[in-house]
Amino acid sequence: MRYPTLAFGAARRRRAPPTLVHRHSGITRLWHWVNALCLAVLLMSGLQIFNAHPALYWGQDSTFDAPALSIRAERDADGEWRGITRIGALRLDTTGVLGLSGPREARQRRAFPAWATLPGPRSLARGRDWHFLAGWVFAPGLLAYLTYLVLGGGLRRRLLPRRHEWRRLGHTLIDHLRLRFPRGEAARHYNLPQKLAYLLVLFVIAPLAVLSGLTMSPTLDAAWPWLLDLFGGRQSARSVHFLCALALVGFFVIHVILVLVSGVTNNLRAMITGRYALPPEEDPRDE
Repeated sequence: MRYPTLAFGAARRRRAPPTLVHRHSGITRLWHWVNALCLAVLLMSGLQIFNAHPALYWGQDSTFDAPALSIRAERDADGEWRGITRIGALRLDTTGVLGLSGPREARQRRAFPAWATLPGPRSLARGRDWHFLAGWVFAPGLLAYLTYLVLGGGLRRRLLPRRHEWRRLGHTLIDHLRLRFPRGEAARHYNLPQKLAYLLVLFVIAPLAVLSGLTMSPTLDAAWPWLLDLFGGRQSARSVHFLCALALVGFFVIHVILVLVSGVTNNLRAMITGRYALPPEEDPRDE
């Protein structure tokens, strides 16, 4: 007499091996890692440059009278130094982090701490050298990659939203907030929030960062005076440049978090070898 075999839960059931698909081209993978290095150098050296005059303004002139943002050390009523960050009329005590940082017995009066800048010690000249070196790799690389996306068809195939995706935008956003990611065939393609994020970064924020950076060069302003008109002054361009950098940092942080929670090994393999394992479809018997 034969008895039926009992399966105790999903752990006893065999699943088909994951399907490997080609997700990223060699050009995309190369640009990704070179771009990541360039952005790290640009950010840290940019903070070093900012420390030389830790304030932002709108318009053409720069004085400490009415900055849109400032990060510096100020003495309090007791004569003690405090790190103060001002955003318009808002005044924040950021002692130990911004404006005044380091161990209590050896705190330094600088907008951003030494560990966040390149180089660590105060050096405007060396910070500018690092910034320009990375910038002249990043800017042509960005232009080349955008050209590759447009002419190679990657923009149309992978990043332009489809009409049906807009109807499910709310549902997709809720899934993202709940850390529920596409599985099976749906994981072959970027979803709408991913597409919108990449389009915003690649075609708006990054080019704006490059243009605003170029506007701060007196030599380029002389050759292309329309840059100053575009941003409404050199100090406005500097503020836009800083805000673009802040937006890129925010994108980077969210990007890394999503890579970690959605499968760091699979995502890294895709960006190193190009091969991505599609997460298996959910089995209704697992529910």
